[in-house]
Amino acid sequence: METTDLNDYTVIKEGEAEILMHKKNKVFFNKAQVNNRDMSIAVLRAFISKRKQEHEAMLSKRARSSGKVVEKDVSAPSENGEDNGKTNGEEHEASSKDGPKEAAKTTYEPVRRELKPPRVLEALSASGLRALRYAREVEGIGQVVALDNDPASVEACQRNIKFNGLMSTSKVESHLTDARVHMLTNPKEYDVVDLDPYGAPSVFLDSAVQSVADGGLLMCTATDMAVLCGANGEVCYSKYGSYPLKGKYCHEMALRILLASIESHANRYKRYIVPVLSVQIDFYARVFVRVYTSASAMKNTPLKLSYVYQCIGCDSFHLQSVGRSLPKHNSVRYQAGLGPVVPQDCTHCGKKYSMGGPIWSAPMHDQEWVTSILNGVKSMKDRYPAYDKICSMLTTISEELPDVPLFLSLHNLAATLKCTSPSAAMFRSAVVNAKYRVSGTHVNPLGIKTDAPMEIIWDIMRCWVKNHPVKAQSPDHPGSVILSKEPSHQADFSRHVGSLSKAQVKKVARFLPNPEKHWGPKVRAGRQITSKHVSLIGHEAVNSHLNGHKEAGDEEGEEEEKEGNIEDEPDMKRQKITEVIASSS
Repeated sequence: METTDLNDYTVIKEGEAEILMHKKNKVFFNKAQVNNRDMSIAVLRAFISKRKQEHEAMLSKRARSSGKVVEKDVSAPSENGEDNGKTNGEEHEASSKDGPKEAAKTTYEPVRRELKPPRVLEALSASGLRALRYAREVEGIGQVVALDNDPASVEACQRNIKFNGLMSTSKVESHLTDARVHMLTNPKEYDVVDLDPYGAPSVFLDSAVQSVADGGLLMCTATDMAVLCGANGEVCYSKYGSYPLKGKYCHEMALRILLASIESHANRYKRYIVPVLSVQIDFYARVFVRVYTSASAMKNTPLKLSYVYQCIGCDSFHLQSVGRSLPKHNSVRYQAGLGPVVPQDCTHCGKKYSMGGPIWSAPMHDQEWVTSILNGVKSMKDRYPAYDKICSMLTTISEELPDVPLFLSLHNLAATLKCTSPSAAMFRSAVVNAKYRVSGTHVNPLGIKTDAPMEIIWDIMRCWVKNHPVKAQSPDHPGSVILSKEPSHQADFSRHVGSLSKAQVKKVARFLPNPEKHWGPKVRAGRQITSKHVSLIGHEAVNSHLNGHKEAGDEEGEEEEKEGNIEDEPDMKRQKITEVIASSS
């Protein structure tokens, strides 16, 4: 039997799972993803609880509709594995051999009392840490299937499964296969599908939405935030089918683009999604959606999508719904959305509009779920390594306005007018005093969600500038055009009790700093670490790897001095520059 030399590995413990990581960069692991894994475990626990409640409600509904009282032990499986639940018709015909079967056909099939534990698929497992944590920490979970198409990752995953003992070996299984092929060949087989790729998840979405059982949970991560936030709009369109805009709300727009893309893939198979939680953490987006099958409900998809018109001169933005519905007798008729919602030029500053989308404009959180998840996290504080981070994030999400897509940036509004910014409390008070709703957003500490139209927002800022004058700008500057108009609404900046959220009143931390340096994306597995990776993993990690690589090369007789120590590289460059200057003079 092959033995493992522990001297070549580092033991990493997270939650209740431990993994062996090779000192070389063979299998991907990122410590920063502890927030992702903790949030996923919290949602998974809430899903199992919700699934059980829905199952019990379904049994109760069926019992009422059939006019029979279903006892708790009526359908309990007998020792030989047969179902003991019988209808009255089955009891009358029990004397004949085929009686019960015929009765079951003529009346109704007895509902199975037991609810099978949910099967979980981790499509891209790498080291297997996530799958191991699911198996060890989530009560009531079923089989966890971990897949990867990299032999080194599957070998590491199987090693870690054995390293974690009997519970892990009985619940977690690892396979070397293409996740897309596996999901396509196992339609509706998994109650939970977890996608956490290195980069864009777009190539996995089509097969993932088919693999999730009806009412199941799809958890999806996207780490290509630069693409989703507008750095390469054409790439985003090719991957997700939406065009991003570079606004302060770009990170929330990234979440909504991802949701719209998942919905698009689901619609091709007469399915649709219901988001329960959507978060932007650190350097990635993470969404949790339930997948259902219904050809009629799928017709509502255009009502949940919108195009975004963003003014290039000021911060005004407007949403244009893709579709609309009209009542028709006892049914509903669907038509294309009416538009455009904006003129050619911005009514506030006179500049043109950029158009992006379509994005998911329906709620991207289920507030009942968010409250349930948050309460569950608080009740099991010691079992979440990243408790502070996920608790603060869930607290902020629980106070967001769920039906208001995107948000404004208070500093951007002030920058447009070249004025000092009012405090967040004063601005929010002015919005609330104008009889509109307002909240923060988990994406940006300075973001403000409100259902107030842009006319009211600019009127509030005009009233603020009257009390805090600004220097004159050129007449065609967007800020000058906006301030040249008199406000039609007189803002009231007196402090309103609703201007602060409950968390702010209680001074609950909502936005926490990173726990350590270089808390971000890491080098892809198998890549050789060089001096250019300093910004990702830091000087110490790069030097340690380069020095270790040099020692290994010396043992094999290979000279690797050209790699060197990163701290020596600036000195070498200075020496070369000095030599060039000396020779030229």
